[in-house]
Amino acid sequence: MDKYRHWQQALHAAEKKPAYLMIADLIEADIEKGFLQARDRLPPLRDLASLLSLNYTTVTRAYKEAANRGLIDSHPGSGSYVKGRTSTLPPRNGSNVEMTMNMPPEIEDHGLQTRIREDIIQVTQQADLNTLLRYQDFGGSEQDKEAAVWLLRDLIHCADTRRLLVCPGIHSALVALLSLLCGKRGTLCVGHLVYPGLKAIAAQLGVSLVAVQCDQDGPRVKSIEALCKSQEVSALYLNPTLQNPTTLTMGQRRREAIADLALRYNLPIIEDDAYGLVPETPAPAIANLAPELTYYINGLSKCFGAGSRTAYLIAPSVIQSQRIAGALRALSVMASPITNALATRWIQNGTLHTVRNQQRELSRQRQRRARQVLGHLHPVANEDGFHLWLPLPASLPVNPSDVAVFLRNHGISAVSSAAFCTDNNPPQAMRMCLGGPVGLRELEQRLNLLRDVLQENVNFTMI
Repeated sequence: MDKYRHWQQALHAAEKKPAYLMIADLIEADIEKGFLQARDRLPPLRDLASLLSLNYTTVTRAYKEAANRGLIDSHPGSGSYVKGRTSTLPPRNGSNVEMTMNMPPEIEDHGLQTRIREDIIQVTQQADLNTLLRYQDFGGSEQDKEAAVWLLRDLIHCADTRRLLVCPGIHSALVALLSLLCGKRGTLCVGHLVYPGLKAIAAQLGVSLVAVQCDQDGPRVKSIEALCKSQEVSALYLNPTLQNPTTLTMGQRRREAIADLALRYNLPIIEDDAYGLVPETPAPAIANLAPELTYYINGLSKCFGAGSRTAYLIAPSVIQSQRIAGALRALSVMASPITNALATRWIQNGTLHTVRNQQRELSRQRQRRARQVLGHLHPVANEDGFHLWLPLPASLPVNPSDVAVFLRNHGISAVSSAAFCTDNNPPQAMRMCLGGPVGLRELEQRLNLLRDVLQENVNFTMI
């Protein structure tokens, strides 16, 4: 109860404001300051009433006010818990970026590393250097576009170079699309857990994220339709394959149902298929089902390396691709011709295919080891993917945010569910990346550490 003693002084200083409103304000302020975090349990009503010298009814009313503001959840018999604010991981400087970003396993084969280096040399030697260093028309060369169509052939059956743009990364493509489709004060329909970068983009542009209910197949069609009926929705954002963070892949029937709904309501779809090239057996894109409404995005960051900032955006029409090109040009002028040329070479000579196969094998080794060590926690993962979704037992008295910070301090790439949450109700879970610069033996040691500290019910806030 000592944690709440500062409320006594605040209530005394705010004599003109009703106590129940002041308590709700204090809960909100403590969440903003980080004193209260998602899933923290609030004092029982009678205990808080005694501490603050208030009657039981006033404190009950205060908790109800806080619940109406979306700050807490109250459940008879189990108490009241903080829902918290939806949070986005802040940008990091320095060398710790791998602790929060989801990266594929790094290339270990020295022969393949040499091959990639030689490709870099060949591109700069064979191409006209001045051409690579000039400003270019936005969207990439015809050769770059043809290579992209070939790369995505198993995912997109209706692609053509006239509607395809080569972009400087998936993130920049998302910035342009939200700016174009939603504008300021627009509404983007999303699932209850999404890529934190999207949350940051939406916050920067003033776009409202409205969460819909999800199940094992992704956003529920009835929930999306109910939202379309109740308010104006600018677009629907989907991450249908190896969804970040849950690793789930949307089934074909759900893809068809969502495409049908989009066509009925003329609802634009942003299909972020960043992980679409990761599985050995690819899932055909939703863009095949509703090509006239879908903006499809893919790239090399998750199937080659995050430093290869080449992405591909396929628009519903030639006119729409030209509009997006204008938005992207205003944001980033153009994608690097040197990076584009490298990506095209790696696609054409098979290097990208070889890297993808090696990354899959490395990911499978890591996923097998993670299941052996953490199987009792029932992690959710795809064998070809390089991240997993780890539910924490409800009986375990730990906050996912505290666990994630502890793990990152011990070299384990983990992010709390709060970073992905869009409905102020983060689940008791976190995402773990098994890729990046960590080798298998080192990863095993860190997984064992995680298992041991969870079994011992460590108080993470004291470490």
